[in-house]
Amino acid sequence: MARPFWAWRRLCLSLLFVFINCGPAVNGEKINYNLVHSWADKLGLELFSLGDFITRRKEVQESFKEAKVVTRQGGIIVESMAKEIEMMMDLKVSAVRRIMDTAENTALSHQNDMADKMFSYYNAKEMAEPGEPTPPPPTTPPDMDDQIGEPLIYVPPKVLVLEPRPEFQNTPVNFSVSSVHVPVNVFDRASDVIKAIQWSENLDQIFRDNYKNDPSLSWQFFGSSTGFMRQFPASKWKKDVPVDLYDCRLRSWYMEAATSPKDIIILMDGSGSMLGQRLDIAKHVVNTILDTLGTNDFVNIFTFDKEVSPVVGCFEDTLIQANLGNIRELKEGIESFKPKSIANYTAALTKAFEILEETKINSRGAQCNQAIMIIGDGAPENNQEVFQLHNWRDPPYRPVRVFTYLIGKEVANWDDIRWMACENQGYYVHLSDTAEVREMVLNYIPVMARPLVLGRHDHPVIWTQVYADLEDTKLSDYLWEIKQCEEQKADVLEYWQVHDRMLEPSEMHRREYRRMKETWNQPVDSNVYQFMTTVSMPIYDRRENANITEEVLINEALWELQTRETRIANILGVAGTDVPINEIKKLLSPFMLGVNGYAFIVTNNGYVLFHPDFRPIFQGYILKPAYNSVDMIEVELLDDDRAARDFNPVLMTIRDAIINQSTGSKWMLVKNHFDEMKRVARVKRQYYWTAIKNTPFTLVISYPERYGVSRVEPRTEQDIHRTYITGKNIRSFFDGKRWKIHPDWLFCKQTNKTFRTPETELLYFVDRMSEPGWHWPSSRSALPPEHAAAIFSNNSSTGRYPSINEKESYYCDRQLMQSLVFDARVTKWFSNNTSFNAREKDEKSVSASSPIAVLMGLLPRHEFKQRFGITVAFLATHSGLTRWHEFHSNMAEQPGVGESFSQNNKRAIDEIWYKRAVDQYFVQKESFVYSVPFDAGESGSEIIVTASNAIFHNESSKSAPAAVVGFQFQHSAFYKLFHNITGNACAVDDKDCYILDNNGFVIISSRVHETGRFFGEVNGAIMMRLVEERVYKRVIVYDYQAVCFESKTEVNASNTLLSPLFHLLRVGKWLLHTALWYIVQLMRLAPGVTAHYNDVYMDVNGTEPEPEPDDNSRAKNTAWLRYLTLHRTRLKSCDMQRELYMLYNEKDNVVYNMTAHACERPFVVLPIPNSNLILLVIDQLCPRDVAYVLTVNPKPIHYPLAPNETFSCYKHAREFNRVRPQSCISRHANESAIKLCGKGCAFYANLTLLLLSHVLSRLL
Repeated sequence: MARPFWAWRRLCLSLLFVFINCGPAVNGEKINYNLVHSWADKLGLELFSLGDFITRRKEVQESFKEAKVVTRQGGIIVESMAKEIEMMMDLKVSAVRRIMDTAENTALSHQNDMADKMFSYYNAKEMAEPGEPTPPPPTTPPDMDDQIGEPLIYVPPKVLVLEPRPEFQNTPVNFSVSSVHVPVNVFDRASDVIKAIQWSENLDQIFRDNYKNDPSLSWQFFGSSTGFMRQFPASKWKKDVPVDLYDCRLRSWYMEAATSPKDIIILMDGSGSMLGQRLDIAKHVVNTILDTLGTNDFVNIFTFDKEVSPVVGCFEDTLIQANLGNIRELKEGIESFKPKSIANYTAALTKAFEILEETKINSRGAQCNQAIMIIGDGAPENNQEVFQLHNWRDPPYRPVRVFTYLIGKEVANWDDIRWMACENQGYYVHLSDTAEVREMVLNYIPVMARPLVLGRHDHPVIWTQVYADLEDTKLSDYLWEIKQCEEQKADVLEYWQVHDRMLEPSEMHRREYRRMKETWNQPVDSNVYQFMTTVSMPIYDRRENANITEEVLINEALWELQTRETRIANILGVAGTDVPINEIKKLLSPFMLGVNGYAFIVTNNGYVLFHPDFRPIFQGYILKPAYNSVDMIEVELLDDDRAARDFNPVLMTIRDAIINQSTGSKWMLVKNHFDEMKRVARVKRQYYWTAIKNTPFTLVISYPERYGVSRVEPRTEQDIHRTYITGKNIRSFFDGKRWKIHPDWLFCKQTNKTFRTPETELLYFVDRMSEPGWHWPSSRSALPPEHAAAIFSNNSSTGRYPSINEKESYYCDRQLMQSLVFDARVTKWFSNNTSFNAREKDEKSVSASSPIAVLMGLLPRHEFKQRFGITVAFLATHSGLTRWHEFHSNMAEQPGVGESFSQNNKRAIDEIWYKRAVDQYFVQKESFVYSVPFDAGESGSEIIVTASNAIFHNESSKSAPAAVVGFQFQHSAFYKLFHNITGNACAVDDKDCYILDNNGFVIISSRVHETGRFFGEVNGAIMMRLVEERVYKRVIVYDYQAVCFESKTEVNASNTLLSPLFHLLRVGKWLLHTALWYIVQLMRLAPGVTAHYNDVYMDVNGTEPEPEPDDNSRAKNTAWLRYLTLHRTRLKSCDMQRELYMLYNEKDNVVYNMTAHACERPFVVLPIPNSNLILLVIDQLCPRDVAYVLTVNPKPIHYPLAPNETFSCYKHAREFNRVRPQSCISRHANESAIKLCGKGCAFYANLTLLLLSHVLSRLL
């Protein structure tokens, strides 16, 4: 038997080599259809045989035969997930409520304490760690503060030991104490500030107790109305930004807790006197007011002179939601405002009241607090008639509060503008400098909080929209400015290298494309920012009366400090705790949703709290201008071929049901884009939703109907406990190092212990499961203490209930762990290296194998690696387990091989190759999906091809994806295999051969630099023909989260004509350019500079280019100067669209039977069997339009906008429904008894300045 077997094998091997290397020639004048067909068949056979042999896919499928297929119950899953999130959020609310209650009691008990200006505390920006240098104390006598005329107070910074903790993103923290952040505009030694810092130090104990009860708590904090924020655990404030812009009172968690939702109209004086510094101060006031608003507030800005005009023309007679996009539009509008003539206060007030009344009648806006904010340098009268008509109909209640901001140092008619505020339950401030704007503007918050404080017992619980921790939206503009400056610097340095070649069109296009490509980088998962929501609660001053000291005007020239007792209703601040979005995601059991399934949360405004298509950053690190106001219908794209922003009524109905927190389900046809928005799938998906109780959030889950309705599950007899009873060692299922688990899934979690890797934590629990007394916790989150008290008091005669610490300090997802252990057991064999001689032992197996498989079994290991370029084979299961084994050139393992795969491909069902393989299963079951990185040919490094195949488990009439197998191999080996099959037919000048994937990207080309490119960019004319002949289908995908760039230098033509300074600016600009040119020329001659640049930028031969004649080349030499000029742009939200492509998956597509016909059809296209690829052979002798290009890159959508209308206007005209927050406290019967209504700017007596001003006034 041995001799015939070996003879058969030698014959088979010989025939294979002849078969590969001796293909027929191609007719030079036309493309031979039959020959191309044979190429496709051979290539498909060999690739599939290679994948089948390497991945052992049949054995993997056989491994899952013991599992069962069960129906996925979407309604039960969404209810279970919502319950888990609700319990977790109740824990956070419970912790915040305890902080609130402790803070109110502590403040009341310390009300008579004296402020100690030498009090030492842990200042987050100044405290030091042991061994760090501390700043030297000031010299004696102490320095004097020029403003207040008092000695500067110096308190040495405190020293604290900090330790990095992974649960706080490795921030060094200390769990013994809290630290205090003080904004730059707040003096921490002011009496009211330091006194609040003193008594709030007593909150440390409740912070520690909260963390002890719930170790999953993130940052806890108390934001004081005086400006500072106390946070636990203590940590240093990060200093990687140029200016500390953080002020807790401007954060959404503070603003929304301190006041109920509000409708605000800002009136800005447009009279001619509002020029210079007054205009700067006024704009600063407006911007600060806008910074205090959130997505539950509504606002508009009007300027008034003789007429009343909105700063954004299309926002006439309405209020707009105060989301980031609209606020940005208003800020840009106010920036371009110029005062004109006399201000008509009566018309402005009348307009404001009419808009607010109409808003309330038509049930628009916030439907809660309403306010008018007047910014000007004095009113000619008090307009009492207007207030009587609109605001005094129901005394003493004032439905609209009035806040007034008097601008300027020398103002006489301040009494009328102050009267407006005091008589309308508002507040008045006098501003004379931009430095005091923020503090003065924030005085309106305590006033609007008075009804809350007077209610005493009602503490609304506030949940914020998603936001980036600590980051200010102004930082995005700053980072973009820095980015532009870096690009300009790069241009200058590049000029030193390439000189005039920099101005060539190809170089300019390359540079522009590279930079645009960077702006398209919108990662979904990024560690640059910590995104979170925050739960917060207001803290009230429980005193009803207090002594206050204020300046009182005795006569026209004399102010006097007087102390009196008065009725108060003060807010002390806001308590809160952060809930990181990633922690919420861990409660969602993505394992239960399966591949291509996902969950997301929608707020009462329709915005997503998180979503798999939520892309808040671009350029890899810059926050988008309106990153946190992405509506759910902007990420769930229906497959209905409607125009942009023409949303399907069915989707709108579902959205309304979701924001109204109902429970329901619906299926929809949608377009899912993925892989950097360059691929698309058209899927029928099932949606389920239900409310998360006691929050404004609704949970939605979705999965594909085709394969998401069923899932694989181990049978009862494979239970972990029963496995232990049979004597099997579960730990042995996880031997070796060639395995990973999904890093973002919650398998098991020890709350009081941290682990180096998820795998280490898993093994810890696998060992614990084998110990006596192991049991599965019933819930991921423990009950809040007050809930547990109610439950156990009813069931215990003593009323004692166990604390959270007495419960188990761990959680394990039982279903996930059961599936993971089962998958690990049945796939344990996979990580072992493939035996290259196994087939020698089974003649039957050999006879049934293809010739390529026989060849693989015969080749020695090193020759196999060299011929096929295989680097790694892998397996990923539905339970989040990934296994792999590397292919080394010899039997000895090579260090480092396989590490890159395991680091970049450990997310199992969330990997692109996993998702694509499962989708491909329904196109052709016995097939692999092949892919290369985008633009891989331009990298210059070795290109790796990834191939994957889905393993489905079938039971009765149901089937479900159980795993995906695959392998990675070198692109050069793939190309060599292709060349061996086609011979030299594709190497001649008159033929071009391509292998394209199912989305139109080049996998193989005779020009390697084209690998990974979209074929429409390589040959747009042929790609268009493939679309017309229904090889590819064009699918338009809208990106409603895009960012565009608007030039900052755009100037209105009328302004140019009216401004005589414009021409002077042009002259100045010319002078600057000329000076720069001469400076650069001098730099070339400077010895030091020349020596430096010789080393870096000169020719390898050390020669300089010869200077060009000045008379012919001056214009060419100075053309590059435009790259030195910073072409500043500003970020703008916009919509874009991509034209993506996917293969028609029709069986027996007639286009694949069509032959080439001269230049009328200069190509043959055929599918490559058992793959997602097509083979395309083109006759290059036929003429084509090389300028015709198709691209998958985004293109701006140009909406039909009216003159002076913006994109924000277009969106506002098509705004969506929203649900108002449940809590609204806008009035209280006792508020009229509070008479505190305003103060002027800070005033400090300085005798020298007073005498000087007196002398100057006499002389002048």
